[in-house]
Amino acid sequence: MEMESTDDHRSTNRIPTVVRRSSILSGIGHYYPEGFDWSNEHDGIPERRIIVSNHLPIIATLDINNNWLFEFDTDSVYFPLKHGLSADVETWYVGCLPGGVKIESKQQEQVAKTLREKFKCVPVFMTSDTYDSYYHGFCKHYLWPLFHYMLPLAYNGGQRFDRKQWHDYYRANMVFAETIMDVVITGDEFVWIHDYHLMLLPSLIRKKCRKLKIGFFLHSPFPSSEIFRTLPVREDVIRALLCSDLIGFHTFDYARHFLSTCSRLMGIDYESKRGYIALEYYGRTISIKILPIGINRSLLDSVMSSDETVNKVLELKNRFQGKIVMLGVDDMDLFKGIGLKFSAMGLLLESYESLRGKVVLVQILNPARSQGKDVQDVVRETDLIAQEINDKYGGPGYQPITIVHGPVTTVEKAAYYAIAECVVVNPVRDGMNLVPYKYTFCRQSSPVLDRAMGVDESTPKKSVIVVSEFIGCSPSLSGAIRVNPWNIEDVRNGMHSAITMKEYEKQLRHKKHYNYISSHDVSYWARSFEQDLKRACSDHYEKRWWGVGLGLSYKILALSPDFRKLALEQISNDYRGKSSRLILLDYDGTMMPQSTVDKQPSAEVISVLNCLCNDPKNVVFIVSGRGKDSLSKWFAPCKNLGLSAEHGFFTRVGSACLMVSALALFGLFRVLRNRKGINKGIALEKLSSTMQSMGRSPDFVLCIGDDRSDEDMFASISRSTGGKPSLADTATVYACTVGQKPSLATFYLDDTIEVMLLLHWLGKLSEPTKPVVEVQEQPPKMIVGRE
Repeated sequence: MEMESTDDHRSTNRIPTVVRRSSILSGIGHYYPEGFDWSNEHDGIPERRIIVSNHLPIIATLDINNNWLFEFDTDSVYFPLKHGLSADVETWYVGCLPGGVKIESKQQEQVAKTLREKFKCVPVFMTSDTYDSYYHGFCKHYLWPLFHYMLPLAYNGGQRFDRKQWHDYYRANMVFAETIMDVVITGDEFVWIHDYHLMLLPSLIRKKCRKLKIGFFLHSPFPSSEIFRTLPVREDVIRALLCSDLIGFHTFDYARHFLSTCSRLMGIDYESKRGYIALEYYGRTISIKILPIGINRSLLDSVMSSDETVNKVLELKNRFQGKIVMLGVDDMDLFKGIGLKFSAMGLLLESYESLRGKVVLVQILNPARSQGKDVQDVVRETDLIAQEINDKYGGPGYQPITIVHGPVTTVEKAAYYAIAECVVVNPVRDGMNLVPYKYTFCRQSSPVLDRAMGVDESTPKKSVIVVSEFIGCSPSLSGAIRVNPWNIEDVRNGMHSAITMKEYEKQLRHKKHYNYISSHDVSYWARSFEQDLKRACSDHYEKRWWGVGLGLSYKILALSPDFRKLALEQISNDYRGKSSRLILLDYDGTMMPQSTVDKQPSAEVISVLNCLCNDPKNVVFIVSGRGKDSLSKWFAPCKNLGLSAEHGFFTRVGSACLMVSALALFGLFRVLRNRKGINKGIALEKLSSTMQSMGRSPDFVLCIGDDRSDEDMFASISRSTGGKPSLADTATVYACTVGQKPSLATFYLDDTIEVMLLLHWLGKLSEPTKPVVEVQEQPPKMIVGRE
């Protein structure tokens, strides 16, 4: 196991090529005291936002002299993100060159220099074999189907898990990590990682530079835990993602599936904190964000006002004059439901003869993003269905299904959006799908286009959306006609409703959608993500961080700066000077090692507990998750010991503990409350309040536990010392966990041996009912002093 404290850590990553001054990196990983103004730690260096995606938002072409030419791809979803981020920061992009562009080794240095200097883009280079195996193999033919709920039950049903492709996926993520570190300067940059291609990256870059502010956004669906758990490397992927500070999803369903997976695989449950969903993982808080991405509004504004778009719209209006145009825009993909959409169009024409010759479905097919037999099968199926319907219902001057093969420019798509009466978006599963958003925005038209078409600008605009209920944009389109894409009759009915809907209703639906889409564009989305990432990382400089584990088992432990080893000198003085002590002890893992087969308490344990219980100043309880029967039997020799079983659901009060209390019926277990909401923290509060009501308010509290259930006790103590009346303001409190790990406790002891040494020592300091010789010994050296 690797365990490395960032208190003493100096960054081990490569020094970026843009800076060689070691002083810049010297502060990475240190703990900064509360109130420290670390914003000036790297004065003069512009703050950076690093956007990481599989493909750079770049278009690369070769000129006649075989030289590479580059320009920004304004259609890329990642390009406009910089417009939503803070204006006073530098935005850098990291990714591979898109479109299968392969740069020869001898050209890579010059290409990287050009992209870096002119575009603030840093290309990721890897061998063709690695890239093909990583992207076309593991990403597109294994992860993509799996995340879209398609299991490879048979060889012809999708590609099965391939260990070599998994290694190449890991290797590719490693190359991305190395490239990112070439952009990192201060060590606390914002790194925003996108999509399922790079799910291992948060762990890999966290290991290199622990104080990076890491956000991850998944653009595809996250499948249900039953599907995800079929992934042979499921724990590796989840652990890697949990090295992020913020994880984003398009919909609540995707986030819910992720949280369920974390619960079932890792035993991590989420909490709602001040309106935010968060996971607690080894002392770190990982925030969960739910917000669908938006469109690039500025791009579409300019496109809709261009003369090229106006001319294309007029051309299409003339071409489809007298026809009702329904539009589909999809990638050539197995999950887009194109064949189902065509079948529904055929059923529409079969069911409504009056629509024959009037309704046209224009289907724009974007090129496939992957290669393989599955894509070829989809092409064959869609062509076959379209041909069959066109042969059956078509005629001179009329073709019911018109296929436009891509690539199609943004201008052409905008023109088709502008003339379409409705859009049909029919995937059987899709992450987000911005087609309905773009369609709605383009149907709003523009003053330039309105004038060219002779339309009054004040005329209410209209649009209708037929949308699959299985895609990410569906929940945000409350005015859309939702359909089940697997039910062809349902899709047929949706199409018919769309084209026969009354005009005022089309206008109302359009207005509702347009108001949302125009105000929640991609800049809003990026700005919101950045704000939440800042909030999620606000405590980075308030904790001590430790890196633990090898490979993909690596994780960060975040510890409070106040977290320290329990010093016997201090607790001894406080223990002697108090007259009403409450001692709460977990059993398994605290007094008894977890590895022990026989869990019955030894004679040593019974003796130590009796020594503590015989002091009239002490109220001692075992607070355990074990059942009341076993605890009663095991601790029967401890007559004055209180027992709180099943995490506080049953409580037995020892005869000498609270003997004047009506609740203090020795040998009987009292039910504190209903099982719902019961935990060890509730038990602690009940015990301390009972002591208060009897005039014995605890002035000394020692609470020791080792696992998650004991954190409820520590949380209760924290609330009490913060002003809750169950403990007096003057009470001295020692909350102690077993093992050096993230905890709400302030102190720790290394193991059960040290716990027993502590209890032995406190027993010797106690004042039993019968006089004893005064203790002259020194505290055990093993746990004396602070660390």
